[in-house]
Amino acid sequence: MQKRTVIILSIVAGVVLLGGTAAVAGPIVYRDLIVGPAEAAPSVTAAPSSEFGSATETADLTGTWAVSGDSFAGYRVDEVLNGTDVTVVGRTSDVSGTLTVDELTLTDAEFTVDVASIATDEGNRDAYFRDNALRVGEHPTATFTLTGPITAAEPPVAGEVQTLSATGDLTIAGVTQTIDVELEAVFDGEGGQVAGSIPITFADFGVEAPNLGFVSVEPDGFVEFSLTIARA
Repeated sequence: MQKRTVIILSIVAGVVLLGGTAAVAGPIVYRDLIVGPAEAAPSVTAAPSSEFGSATETADLTGTWAVSGDSFAGYRVDEVLNGTDVTVVGRTSDVSGTLTVDELTLTDAEFTVDVASIATDEGNRDAYFRDNALRVGEHPTATFTLTGPITAAEPPVAGEVQTLSATGDLTIAGVTQTIDVELEAVFDGEGGQVAGSIPITFADFGVEAPNLGFVSVEPDGFVEFSLTIARA
């Protein structure tokens, strides 16, 4: 009981500290100057290798691929501070995963995110999401598992973005929900990049958005990701 009380008081103190800073500076100043503009939603940026420019042979795509460097995943939420919206983005580069491709069909894919390492611009906020909202002591990772194949309509052309739809199981805080997500994908002739945003309602995953009157978190948000893919 004593330990639980200490944790609750720490969470409240952290949120009050954020609210106190905003109260002194003013919500708009806090949003625009202290927090600053939120990072843009992820999108594909891979450019084609110079020797590639035509449609890729499907046999060149068949095999196992893996998440490599420069990948990230995280969340995007809106805080409401005395009536002013403040967009918060948390991200981590601790992402792993594999994909299996058979010509133009993605047959299997699974990705894992270390949610304990997701960070925003404010440590007190991060502590709340880690310890209270996401309960990383019990559920240190979030996962996405593809539940149906994805087949591209035509072979990719290096540097040209394709839009694909995927269905899979998203697990956050130990709760699994089946979701649909629209993906951007691009092949650069050797590897590729996949990016997207998944709209979620936190309560669907047993995550309670805090509300302390002067500052609250909207009940809906996004899970975001940008994955660089290389042959395993």
